[in-house]
Amino acid sequence: MPNPREVLELIERMRCISSDAERHALVATLGAVDRPTVLSFLNAHGVNVCMGSDAALAAFRSSDVVLRDGIGLQAILPVLGRPAGLNMNGTDFIPFLLKTLPPRRIAVYGTATPWLDRARAVLEATTPHRYADLQHGFHPVDHYVAQAQATRPDVILLAMGMPRQEEVAALLKRSLDHPVLIVNGGAIVDFLAGRFKRAPEAVQRSGLEWAFRLAQEPRRLFRRYCLGAFGFAWSTARLRRAASLRSSRSNTAASVPSARSPIQKEL
Repeated sequence: MPNPREVLELIERMRCISSDAERHALVATLGAVDRPTVLSFLNAHGVNVCMGSDAALAAFRSSDVVLRDGIGLQAILPVLGRPAGLNMNGTDFIPFLLKTLPPRRIAVYGTATPWLDRARAVLEATTPHRYADLQHGFHPVDHYVAQAQATRPDVILLAMGMPRQEEVAALLKRSLDHPVLIVNGGAIVDFLAGRFKRAPEAVQRSGLEWAFRLAQEPRRLFRRYCLGAFGFAWSTARLRRAASLRSSRSNTAASVPSARSPIQKEL
C-alpha cells in the first residue's frame, strides 16, 4: 500500500496552469519534446487509485507532466497549500493540443471499433495530423510497444482508462528510443466518436459534469463517482495528515541547534 506522503509528492508535482498564455506555452513545450515524454491528468479517481496501488502510483510518478483534472483536486489543493490553477481536464485540453500542434504522425491506442474509426474521422477533419496507427485497447501490453517501435509516431494517444493507460505509457517511455509525446487520454476517443455526450456548458461550469456522465454510464461509473467520493474524502484526510506531519518535522528540524552553536564558535 503506498505511503500517503508519496501521493502527496505526486500532487505537488502537478503543473499549475493559471492563464491562457501558460496553456499555450505548455503546448509549445509538449510539441518540442526530444525524448519519450508522458503527459497525464490527475483527478479524484486517480488519487484514489494511487492511494490503493503501488503499481498505479509508480506509473503516475513516471509521467513527465501531470495536470489537474476536475473539481475534486480543485477543492483539496488549497487545503494542502497548493494553487489550484485552471481545470486542465483532458477532454478539453487534448483536442486543443491536437488542433494547435503542427502536423504530426499520431498513433491512437484504446477503446474499440467502431468508436476508434469514428474518432479518427473526426480528428482528421479537425486537426492537421496523419493518424498512422490505430489499435483497440485490449491487446497485450507488449503489442503496443512493438507497434510504436515499428511505426515511430510523434504522438501516441492512449485511451484505455485508468490506471492501465498510465502503466502502458510508463512501459512505452522505457521502451522507445525516439522523441514521442505519450498522452494519457482516458475517455477522449469515446467522446470524440460521439459514444458519450459532453455535459452542457452550464453543467460543466457548475462542477456537475460527473453527474451527467454518471447518468450515461451508471453501472460502470457508480463505483467511481459514488463510492469513490467516500474514498476520496478518506484519501484527503490522509493527505492532510501527511502534509501536517511533514510540516511538523520540518519545523522541528529547523528548531534544532546546529552542530556548532554561536557560543561554540566564540569559544
